[in-house]
Amino acid sequence: MEFKAVKIDIPEGCNLILGQTHFIKTAEDLYEIIATSVPQAKFGIAFTEASGPCLIRTEGNDSELIDVCARNLQEIGAGHVFCILLKNAYPINVLTQIKTCPEVCMVFCATANPLEVIVATTTQGSGVMGVVDGFSPKGVERPEDKAHRKEFLRKIGYKL
Repeated sequence: MEFKAVKIDIPEGCNLILGQTHFIKTAEDLYEIIATSVPQAKFGIAFTEASGPCLIRTEGNDSELIDVCARNLQEIGAGHVFCILLKNAYPINVLTQIKTCPEVCMVFCATANPLEVIVATTTQGSGVMGVVDGFSPKGVERPEDKAHRKEFLRKIGYKL
């Protein structure tokens, strides 16, 4: 078995959701979830089949984001993985609906941070073992850090 870290491309101003799924209708169902939850969102979706023709299936309303999703999944090289790139929306706007989508098995991450996917390859194929999302902690928040966090959440409208 071999392990490798795959750097993921997240375009400026975008967030990414990466997960595992199991059925060919995933791309269309994820499209419907995003389009109906956040109509102003620009997004791309790609999904890798793990049997039959083993194609990367794509959907979305932004061709650049669709292409980046497909390239990310080509680099990962694992079956039954989906990649979503969002612009003008945040994962918090769609994550619950994605997690309850019948085909979705799990979500590995939702992030705008630099991202590496840890992939294991066997004689059968490849699979995602986990992710490295962003950077390591630099310390524990102090009272002024806590105040800044609370102020920021109110500034962007997520708290009263």
